[in-house]
Amino acid sequence: MQTLNDINFCQYEVKKSIFIAYAAPVSEFDDLRAKLKIQHPKAAHIVWAYRKLNEFNQAVENGSDDGEPKNTAAQPILNVLRGAGFVNICIFAVRYFGGVKLGTGGLVRAYSMSAKNVLNEAKIIAYEPKEEFTFVCKYSFVSKIEYFLQKTGAAFENREFGADSVSWRLQLNAQQKEKLKIFLDALGETV
Repeated sequence: MQTLNDINFCQYEVKKSIFIAYAAPVSEFDDLRAKLKIQHPKAAHIVWAYRKLNEFNQAVENGSDDGEPKNTAAQPILNVLRGAGFVNICIFAVRYFGGVKLGTGGLVRAYSMSAKNVLNEAKIIAYEPKEEFTFVCKYSFVSKIEYFLQKTGAAFENREFGADSVSWRLQLNAQQKEKLKIFLDALGETV
Protein backbone atom coordinates (compact mmCIF):
# COMPACT_ATOMS: atom_id res chain seq x y z
CA MET A 1 0.00 0.00 0.00
CA GLN A 2 1.02 3.57 -0.67
CA THR A 3 0.24 7.02 0.67
CA LEU A 4 1.71 10.53 0.69
CA ASN A 5 2.56 13.21 3.25
CA ASP A 6 2.30 16.43 1.24
CA ILE A 7 -0.30 18.30 -0.77
CA ASN A 8 0.38 18.20 -4.52
CA PHE A 9 -1.45 19.64 -7.49
CA CYS A 10 -1.33 19.69 -11.29
CA GLN A 11 -3.42 21.03 -14.14
CA TYR A 12 -4.86 19.14 -17.10
CA GLU A 13 -6.88 20.46 -20.05
CA VAL A 14 -9.46 18.60 -22.14
CA LYS A 15 -11.43 20.37 -24.89
CA LYS A 16 -11.02 23.77 -23.21
CA SER A 17 -12.15 22.47 -19.81
CA ILE A 18 -9.44 22.90 -17.21
CA PHE A 19 -9.04 20.29 -14.47
CA ILE A 20 -6.89 21.20 -11.47
CA ALA A 21 -6.24 18.13 -9.33
CA TYR A 22 -5.01 18.14 -5.74
CA ALA A 23 -3.78 15.08 -3.84
CA ALA A 24 -3.29 15.24 -0.09
CA PRO A 25 -3.20 13.14 3.05
CA VAL A 26 -6.76 12.43 4.17
CA SER A 27 -6.03 14.34 7.40
CA GLU A 28 -5.99 17.52 5.25
CA PHE A 29 -9.42 16.80 3.71
CA ASP A 30 -11.59 19.32 5.60
CA ASP A 31 -9.08 22.18 5.45
CA LEU A 32 -8.29 21.64 1.77
CA ARG A 33 -11.97 21.37 0.86
CA ALA A 34 -12.71 24.71 2.55
CA LYS A 35 -9.68 26.40 0.92
CA LEU A 36 -10.60 25.18 -2.57
CA LYS A 37 -14.15 26.52 -2.27
CA ILE A 38 -12.69 29.93 -1.44
CA GLN A 39 -9.88 29.81 -4.05
CA HIS A 40 -12.11 28.60 -6.89
CA PRO A 41 -15.51 30.30 -6.50
CA LYS A 42 -16.14 30.27 -10.27
CA ALA A 43 -15.33 26.59 -10.78
CA ALA A 44 -18.14 24.57 -12.33
CA HIS A 45 -17.41 21.55 -10.10
CA ILE A 46 -15.15 20.62 -7.21
CA VAL A 47 -15.18 16.84 -7.21
CA TRP A 48 -13.57 14.87 -4.41
CA ALA A 49 -12.85 11.32 -3.34
CA TYR A 50 -10.95 9.75 -0.50
CA ARG A 51 -9.79 6.33 0.55
CA LYS A 52 -8.65 5.68 4.12
CA LEU A 53 -8.24 2.88 6.60
CA ASN A 54 -10.42 2.79 9.70
CA GLU A 55 -9.39 1.50 13.13
CA PHE A 56 -9.98 -2.09 11.94
CA ASN A 57 -7.70 -1.61 8.88
CA GLN A 58 -10.71 -1.73 6.55
CA ALA A 59 -10.80 0.56 3.52
CA VAL A 60 -13.38 3.34 3.81
CA GLU A 61 -14.17 5.22 0.61
CA ASN A 62 -16.33 8.21 -0.17
CA GLY A 63 -16.69 10.76 -2.93
CA SER A 64 -18.79 13.49 -4.46
CA ASP A 65 -19.50 14.11 -8.14
CA ASP A 66 -20.54 17.70 -7.24
CA GLY A 67 -23.16 17.97 -9.97
CA GLU A 68 -21.39 15.94 -12.65
CA PRO A 69 -23.41 12.96 -13.95
CA LYS A 70 -23.48 10.08 -11.46
CA ASN A 71 -20.32 7.95 -11.34
CA THR A 72 -18.44 10.04 -13.93
CA ALA A 73 -16.14 11.94 -11.55
CA ALA A 74 -15.58 10.60 -8.02
CA GLN A 75 -15.82 6.94 -9.02
CA PRO A 76 -13.02 7.16 -11.63
CA ILE A 77 -10.81 8.89 -9.03
CA LEU A 78 -11.54 6.13 -6.52
CA ASN A 79 -10.72 3.53 -9.17
CA VAL A 80 -7.29 5.13 -9.64
CA LEU A 81 -6.69 5.12 -5.87
CA ARG A 82 -7.79 1.48 -5.58
CA GLY A 83 -5.79 0.34 -8.58
CA ALA A 84 -2.55 1.88 -7.31
CA GLY A 85 -3.11 0.70 -3.73
CA PHE A 86 -3.40 4.12 -2.11
CA VAL A 87 -4.76 4.59 1.42
CA ASN A 88 -5.26 7.62 3.69
CA ILE A 89 -5.35 9.97 0.73
CA CYS A 90 -7.87 12.37 -0.78
CA ILE A 91 -8.04 13.84 -4.27
CA PHE A 92 -9.92 16.95 -5.34
CA ALA A 93 -10.49 17.81 -8.97
CA VAL A 94 -11.56 21.39 -9.70
CA ARG A 95 -13.20 21.75 -13.11
CA TYR A 96 -13.60 24.97 -15.05
CA PHE A 97 -16.05 24.28 -17.88
CA GLY A 98 -14.64 25.20 -21.27
CA GLY A 99 -17.90 25.28 -23.23
CA VAL A 100 -17.61 21.83 -24.85
CA LYS A 101 -19.52 18.92 -23.28
CA LEU A 102 -17.30 15.89 -22.79
CA GLY A 103 -19.99 13.21 -22.45
CA THR A 104 -19.91 10.51 -19.81
CA GLY A 105 -16.94 8.66 -21.31
CA GLY A 106 -15.00 11.89 -21.71
CA LEU A 107 -15.67 12.88 -18.11
CA VAL A 108 -14.55 9.47 -16.81
CA ARG A 109 -11.33 9.71 -18.83
CA ALA A 110 -10.69 13.34 -17.78
CA TYR A 111 -11.18 12.73 -14.06
CA SER A 112 -9.15 9.50 -14.19
CA MET A 113 -6.33 11.27 -15.98
CA SER A 114 -6.43 14.17 -13.51
CA ALA A 115 -6.02 11.72 -10.62
CA LYS A 116 -3.21 9.85 -12.37
CA ASN A 117 -1.38 13.06 -13.25
CA VAL A 118 -1.46 14.49 -9.74
CA LEU A 119 -0.29 11.18 -8.26
CA ASN A 120 2.58 11.07 -10.78
CA GLU A 121 3.68 14.50 -9.49
CA ALA A 122 3.41 13.48 -5.82
CA LYS A 123 6.14 12.13 -3.59
CA ILE A 124 4.68 8.70 -2.85
CA ILE A 125 5.73 6.81 0.26
CA ALA A 126 5.04 3.31 1.51
CA TYR A 127 2.15 3.11 3.94
CA GLU A 128 3.12 1.97 7.41
CA PRO A 129 0.35 1.04 9.81
CA LYS A 130 0.51 2.99 13.05
CA GLU A 131 -1.03 2.36 16.40
CA GLU A 132 -1.73 4.55 19.37
CA PHE A 133 0.87 4.58 22.13
CA THR A 134 0.38 6.39 25.44
CA PHE A 135 2.67 7.02 28.39
CA VAL A 136 3.23 9.42 31.29
CA CYS A 137 6.51 11.11 32.23
CA LYS A 138 7.92 13.62 34.68
CA TYR A 139 8.35 17.26 33.62
CA SER A 140 12.11 16.90 33.77
CA PHE A 141 12.03 14.43 30.85
CA VAL A 142 9.85 16.45 28.44
CA SER A 143 12.67 18.10 26.45
CA LYS A 144 14.59 14.80 26.16
CA ILE A 145 11.48 13.02 24.89
CA GLU A 146 10.68 15.84 22.42
CA TYR A 147 14.22 15.62 21.06
CA PHE A 148 14.03 11.83 20.78
CA LEU A 149 10.68 11.98 18.96
CA GLN A 150 12.00 14.60 16.54
CA LYS A 151 15.12 12.51 15.87
CA THR A 152 13.09 9.37 15.13
CA GLY A 153 10.52 11.16 12.99
CA ALA A 154 7.65 10.45 15.37
CA ALA A 155 5.23 13.21 16.22
CA PHE A 156 2.97 13.39 19.23
CA GLU A 157 -0.74 13.61 18.59
CA ASN A 158 -1.69 14.95 21.97
CA ARG A 159 0.09 15.99 25.14
CA GLU A 160 -1.55 16.97 28.42
CA PHE A 161 0.24 18.70 31.26
CA GLY A 162 -0.87 17.63 34.71
CA ALA A 163 0.14 18.89 38.14
CA ASP A 164 3.33 16.82 38.31
CA SER A 165 3.46 14.83 35.06
CA VAL A 166 2.85 14.93 31.31
CA SER A 167 0.59 12.45 29.47
CA TRP A 168 1.51 11.69 25.86
CA ARG A 169 -0.54 10.12 23.07
CA LEU A 170 1.28 9.21 19.86
CA GLN A 171 0.68 7.37 16.60
CA LEU A 172 3.73 5.19 15.94
CA ASN A 173 4.78 2.45 13.57
CA ALA A 174 6.19 -0.75 15.08
CA GLN A 175 9.82 0.34 14.79
CA GLN A 176 9.21 3.77 16.38
CA LYS A 177 7.22 2.14 19.18
CA GLU A 178 10.00 -0.30 20.02
CA LYS A 179 12.68 2.42 19.99
CA LEU A 180 10.59 4.64 22.25
CA LYS A 181 9.99 1.82 24.73
CA ILE A 182 13.74 1.22 24.98
CA PHE A 183 14.38 4.95 25.37
CA LEU A 184 11.76 5.31 28.12
CA ASP A 185 13.10 2.24 29.94
CA ALA A 186 16.58 3.85 29.89
CA LEU A 187 15.09 7.01 31.42
CA GLY A 188 13.46 4.94 34.12
CA GLU A 189 9.93 5.94 33.07
CA THR A 190 7.06 3.47 33.24
CA VAL A 191 4.95 2.89 30.16
